[in-house]
Amino acid sequence: MAIIVDDLSTCGAGLDTPVAELSDFICAAQMAKEADFHLEKHTEAYIPKDKRKILRTEAWNLKRPKGIVKEPMVQDDEEFHLPNPMTGFGVPSETWSIVHRTLPEAALGPPYFYYENVAMTPRGVWSTISRFLYDIAPEFVDSKYFCAAARKRGYIHNLPIHNRFQILPPPPLKIHKTFPHTKKWWPSWDARDQLNCLLTCVGSAKLTERIRNKLEESAGEPPVHVKKYIMEQCKRWNLIWVGKNNAATIEPEEIETLMGFPVNHTRGVNRTDRFKALGNAFQVDTVGYHLSVLKSFFPGGINLLSLFSGIGGAEVALHRLGIPLKNVVSVELSEPCRTIVRNWWEETNQKGNLIHIADVQEVTAERITQWMSRFGGFDLVIGGSPCNNLAGRNHVSRDGLEGKHSSLFFDYFRILDLVKSMMSQY
Repeated sequence: MAIIVDDLSTCGAGLDTPVAELSDFICAAQMAKEADFHLEKHTEAYIPKDKRKILRTEAWNLKRPKGIVKEPMVQDDEEFHLPNPMTGFGVPSETWSIVHRTLPEAALGPPYFYYENVAMTPRGVWSTISRFLYDIAPEFVDSKYFCAAARKRGYIHNLPIHNRFQILPPPPLKIHKTFPHTKKWWPSWDARDQLNCLLTCVGSAKLTERIRNKLEESAGEPPVHVKKYIMEQCKRWNLIWVGKNNAATIEPEEIETLMGFPVNHTRGVNRTDRFKALGNAFQVDTVGYHLSVLKSFFPGGINLLSLFSGIGGAEVALHRLGIPLKNVVSVELSEPCRTIVRNWWEETNQKGNLIHIADVQEVTAERITQWMSRFGGFDLVIGGSPCNNLAGRNHVSRDGLEGKHSSLFFDYFRILDLVKSMMSQY
């Protein structure tokens, strides 16, 4: 029977430094002090002092203005260029001939780890994430190869890359195959066969009414400027045609289908929370393809530490792959997301143990030791963080890894580092 538990200096500035440089230095020092505070908040009492010093130096290099001299370190001015096509180490329809991938010794499992975030981030973000995660280069994949919606994401992991297989049955890759009821109403001048990235919000009722009015006023084939306007809105908000002149917002149940979740997976929480949770979730078929290599390693089941993975995309992927979930520690601040995972756990009659933690700061060395003593360590540490602070469409709070949500990455690294250190001595 499943058990469910809820736990809620030297910087090179001297007396002869020019005023302009000194001013820059003071500014840099202030920002570095803020970075120190931020990193101390996430690492104090969890990471040894020698590693904390490295993290502070990393933070300085990330934040300091150009021209400030510091001890030699790798500069955070590198960019990972997004591949085209974005197929990573291969997708089911277009497998690459990757022979070998060399991982740093410190990155080797067990435990295995897997981290996801939005692919198109502000400059330097992925190089910083890579440095913290053992200098592993991200695998960039667009979920348009797994479903009828684009979803460009980067993944850093130490999983094997050979012998991957797809969750069955494979989902359709075209809109009309996924939602056949739309084909009857789809205008010939709308050439889309896939949707854009699914957002955490949807278009308004006033927008769909405005589109309907413009089409009805045209009384036939709409003029070019009307088509252009409508197509811009349809692409931006992922509108689909559900009736004559009726371009409607996509429903939560339809997003669940695109994201690889069971229909009604998010039912039971309010509509706004459903859209938000789905927009931040893993695309199950994509993640499942990467995790499929674990099935032969853990035929008897897996112990999972799930960090900020929202509505249980990792758990659903492992379940659909046929990998039993023995023990799952799920760290998730959002109460609606915890409710969704708990409901799914009960509805699918999971036989293992689900432990929910609301506050990531409760995941201490002591708690990890308790869990390891209880069920023998973690096989997989998986996580991601909401892309609000990184996504290109966010013009309000696109503040990179220092953002309220994306800064959870530093907690992911802290916890992963703890788990790896403890398991090496286990």
